[in-house]
Amino acid sequence: MTTTSPGQAAPGRQMWPLYAAGFTTAFGAHGIAANLGGFSDDAVTSLLVLGGLLALYDGAEVLLKPLFGTLADRIGARPVLLGGLVAFAAASAAYVVADSPGWLWAARLGQGAAASAFSPSASALVARLNPAARHGRAFGSYGFYKSIGYTLGPLLGGVLVWAGGLRLLFAVLAVLGAAVAVWAALCVPHVPPLAKARQTVLDLARRLADPVFLGPTAALAGATAALSVGVGFLPVSGAAAGLGTVATGAAVSVLAASAAFVQPKAGRALDEGRLTVRCGLTAGLLITSAGLGCAMLPGLVGVLSGAVLIGAGTGLITPLGFAALAASTPAERLGQTMGSAELGRELGDAGGPLLVAAVATLATLTYGYATLALLIAVGPLLALAAHRWTERSPARARRGVIGADVREADVE
Repeated sequence: MTTTSPGQAAPGRQMWPLYAAGFTTAFGAHGIAANLGGFSDDAVTSLLVLGGLLALYDGAEVLLKPLFGTLADRIGARPVLLGGLVAFAAASAAYVVADSPGWLWAARLGQGAAASAFSPSASALVARLNPAARHGRAFGSYGFYKSIGYTLGPLLGGVLVWAGGLRLLFAVLAVLGAAVAVWAALCVPHVPPLAKARQTVLDLARRLADPVFLGPTAALAGATAALSVGVGFLPVSGAAAGLGTVATGAAVSVLAASAAFVQPKAGRALDEGRLTVRCGLTAGLLITSAGLGCAMLPGLVGVLSGAVLIGAGTGLITPLGFAALAASTPAERLGQTMGSAELGRELGDAGGPLLVAAVATLATLTYGYATLALLIAVGPLLALAAHRWTERSPARARRGVIGADVREADVE
């Protein structure tokens, strides 16, 4: 399952380009999305147009991530990673050169399609280049730099757009994508695709319907839904309480910083056996739910406490969820699994805000928070009652599939 010897992590020079790829997709997604509405009157002429531009990126990811994940299994994750980064740079450069509303749509679609290629490939390489006993640390670090991208995207993106318009932001993204592609080409080793048995559509459906896959993926989707709601709606709550844009913007940064701080620590705790997947995911979902509950409180206290807890909960879930998926997946199917899991995250990213907005339209935003908090909390409680979620330690990670560990524990 790994190209390294047992217990030996990949050297940092091989991992840093993968972390940079995670940063690139996060920075590109949030940097542009946060600044489309305020600084591009020529291209964004209405809320409907803005919604369409925002949906293009996520829509491309929803449709294409599983396909590119499967392609990574077939030809190798490294070529798909490099191709996706080059395509991201090219799509960004297209708008810099053309600078027209039509090309903005094309560039945004191209960026989403490119991210669909290099994001699951980077996740698969993180797993392939590290032994199972160090997946927690590896995915914790990967998630940390992705969270930094989410944090800096709106802030640095806003500065760039203020200084030179959207073209400057797209130019920076083009340079960033190209630089990371060159870095990865020089440092990320070739990881050959593994021979695999023929898989039918029914086989794929059974594997994706297995609780070993559904549990972590559902947790990742719930965490992403809460994160998206926090980024989008906590500023609305702050504004309703009379807080200024600086305070509400700081709250969003606190959310992302909290997630970034927790992820490496959660991954390390998993690898050292101080935390299991089942306990960690359950705690993360309940903390996230509590954060949404705090967001219901009025004023600065509600906004900040909600941001801290939502960030901490999602930061706990993310590395554990991906580590669990990597440990339970045959190495030759890692790309497909990561792509499918990313699809679950994208659905959460879109579904969470839609749910909260729909409830808020019928009632108030407070009820929207409460509805999502209830849905996120119900999942782990039902899973615990059914004894369906998996539990795993680094020692058992070296023995194989999570489901086998659970059955073995039952026998013991």
